[in-house]
Amino acid sequence: MKTEVAPAVVVLGQNSLAVARQIIQVLPTATLYGLANRTTGVDFSFTNFGDTVRGLFIQRTPLIGICAAGILIRTLAPLLCDKQQEPPVLAVAEDGSAVVPLLGGLSGVNEIARHIAQALGVNPAITTTGDLRFRTTLLSPPPGYKLANPEAGKKFISDLLAGSQVRLEGTAPWLINSQLPIHPDGELTIQITERSIKGQGAGGRERGEMTPDSGGAKGLSPPLLFSGSRSGAEPSPLLPAPTSDCLIYHPTTIAIGMGDTTPQEGEVRQLLGETELSPASVAGIFAPLSLAASPEIHAMSRNLGVPARFFPTTQLANFLSQGYTLAQAVALTATGVSGELMSPSSPVAIALAPQPIDPTTIGQPRGRLAIIGTGPGGWQWMSPQVKEILHGATDLVGYKTYLDLIGVLGDGKQRHESDNRQETGRAMFALDLAAEGRYVAVVSSGDPGIYAMAAAVFEVLEQHGKPEWHTIEIQVAPGISAMQAAAAAIGAPLGHDFCAISLSDILKPWAMIEQRIAAAAEADFVIAFYNPVSQARTWQLAQARDILLRYRAPHTPVVVARNLGRPGQMVKVITLDQLTPDVADMRTVILVGSSQTRQFPRQDGGIWVYTPRRYSG
Repeated sequence: MKTEVAPAVVVLGQNSLAVARQIIQVLPTATLYGLANRTTGVDFSFTNFGDTVRGLFIQRTPLIGICAAGILIRTLAPLLCDKQQEPPVLAVAEDGSAVVPLLGGLSGVNEIARHIAQALGVNPAITTTGDLRFRTTLLSPPPGYKLANPEAGKKFISDLLAGSQVRLEGTAPWLINSQLPIHPDGELTIQITERSIKGQGAGGRERGEMTPDSGGAKGLSPPLLFSGSRSGAEPSPLLPAPTSDCLIYHPTTIAIGMGDTTPQEGEVRQLLGETELSPASVAGIFAPLSLAASPEIHAMSRNLGVPARFFPTTQLANFLSQGYTLAQAVALTATGVSGELMSPSSPVAIALAPQPIDPTTIGQPRGRLAIIGTGPGGWQWMSPQVKEILHGATDLVGYKTYLDLIGVLGDGKQRHESDNRQETGRAMFALDLAAEGRYVAVVSSGDPGIYAMAAAVFEVLEQHGKPEWHTIEIQVAPGISAMQAAAAAIGAPLGHDFCAISLSDILKPWAMIEQRIAAAAEADFVIAFYNPVSQARTWQLAQARDILLRYRAPHTPVVVARNLGRPGQMVKVITLDQLTPDVADMRTVILVGSSQTRQFPRQDGGIWVYTPRRYSG
């Protein structure tokens, strides 16, 4: 089940996690919140239940609490003032035996409850009289329909419950299949229409005929029709403002198509006004894939509250070959062959579908590529930003070891594993995948910008950039680097100036590495050595040590950290003259102190290492 806002599933103990995971199978975009020190393997930990739940409620996040209903009621009671604004709130028993919708009747709480209950094998505890009697929720229509006048709902439903019948004007299968008392002479009316009503600022117009724009291919006469008339005929009047005995629903049947240029949002709204169509009936903004990076399109999409979807040229070829403009071809591809064009040719085209449009099944969204750093270990090292990306991603690309570190956060994602040395191929594959409209997370351990995949992606993007790659939204989400984690485990050896040097000579010559080691040593930097040795390469670490000994005392502290944040973690302190290849491998980071780095014993027998903030000169 899809919700407009990703729900939050809140648990207070580890015993609730099994039920929480079942719920997330039904609501795959949900985020799992768990009480700190009582739960593990959650997306976000919290220490204060009340502050967390109230904060989510204020943000209108659907809430599923696996706890007693009373806890949620008492927590949220001070915030209850406007049921029109309340998000869905449900209580679920810890053992999954009860699903109780509490708040959000106008936001689809009963529908969410039914889906969760079905997954848990129980009946939802729905108590809404209208929902139970009529087997539909008039104030919370299904996807594809928007209620224009919810303020009329209370009296309308009261009249229904008192025995009034309802006349249905328009097509709405979800109402026909309900148990509403539908009668052609009903005292109440339900209207299904794309037309605007008075007060909306944009009107609607009856469908009429109009010849296609003369800008089409010569001799072609596309079969789909425009609405209105170019000869000056008066448009149909706006729908009158509804009364309390009428509910008006706008079906999302309008597709707004863009050509090869992006108009201003005001032009689009003006066109809706001229065709007297309600913005509430807009299903989406549709455009050629070449415009997927257009800020104007995405701003328009946000402001209208609809998705933006894009078509490759191949999907537009059928209508383009019939003489339609690019904008018209886009709009008609969105509505299908039964659609009707509702505006003359311009940089924008409006088409009307006979049934509500589900934009998630049409075209593709703008592709997204996130290059993330998971930190050196498991999920507890990840930032909230990285966890949020992992929730939204459809595909994970990376070295198997790094993908395994994600744990349960990778459940339900498509995994694409590759060898750790195939950075260029991995980057190209990830970009191709994102160009298809996928949300791809390229996974690195540590920080993705430090000897990791971020540089590989941008190298490929610049050197081999396909046009479709440049339509992708790309972000880099930082992680805790190995040198930061090693430093934190032993104290503060990076407390003053430091640098990082990779000892791998695969991508740069050893002579350059030697020069950099000597320069950093002479400048008295603390040095973090990455990739110190491998199975095929062990001699570089010994040579690096020998270079350092020209500038550093043999007793200089050296921190050797291996498997940070993972099983078998080891952090120890040796001296520079003890630094030999056998102390390290590719899962090791080495911190070599400066002339000022100090160490002293801890009471538990360990050692603290730090570099003072001030040098003596």
